Amino acid sequence: MAASAREDGGRGQEHGRRGCEHYDRGCLLKAQQICEECSTLFGEYYCSICHLFDKDKKQYHCENCGICRIGPKEDFFHCLKCNLCLAMNLQGKHKCIENVSRQNCPICLEDIHTSRIVAHVLPCGHLLHRTCYEEMLKEGYRCPLCMHSALDMTRYWRQLDDEVAQTPMPSEYQNMTVDILCNDCNGRSTVQFHILGMKCNICESYNTAQAGGCRISLDQQ
Repeated sequence: MAASAREDGGRGQEHGRRGCEHYDRGCLLKAQQICEECSTLFGEYYCSICHLFDKDKKQYHCENCGICRIGPKEDFFHCLKCNLCLAMNLQGKHKCIENVSRQNCPICLEDIHTSRIVAHVLPCGHLLHRTCYEEMLKEGYRCPLCMHSALDMTRYWRQLDDEVAQTPMPSEYQNMTVDILCNDCNGRSTVQFHILGMKCNICESYNTAQAGGCRISLDQQ
């Protein structure tokens, strides 16, 4: 083994050294930020736990996450239930799901917990990469896992109220009702059928799905 180490070291000298002149391939190294001999700085940031060398990006090591994260640290807190560092403005203002960070992003299917991309917490508590969330909003507004609205849609629902009021259905459909399930409050209700959308009687959301066949009132029949 010693001979092999010396041979490796010799080959390292032939092909050029790595790091400072005190580094010799084949020897055991103690990971540290600065060379004890020449004070060469190996990284602006160094974590003695993860042994991570990097440029200064305001990194910090989170003991609960078990990894280093890009900070600054004072802008984040660790949610013990979600098991993830989140922005301070979400403290006490997000829905927690046990170990939700250990799930992959439902958009790109990549890991969320160790990703350098900031996680976005949806109102339902599910997580997406922020970049995936922004791309998702170009195509729709619902969580890909539970179909809950991914943002506050109140203003749009009121606009839809006006459009429904200005778009009367043909006479044969005016007394038609349908059972619906609301994806936002999970409530069930029976409402008048309309081609533009059917509003939940409980929370007034249009994020609904038909849960039964259409019925025509006896008066219409």
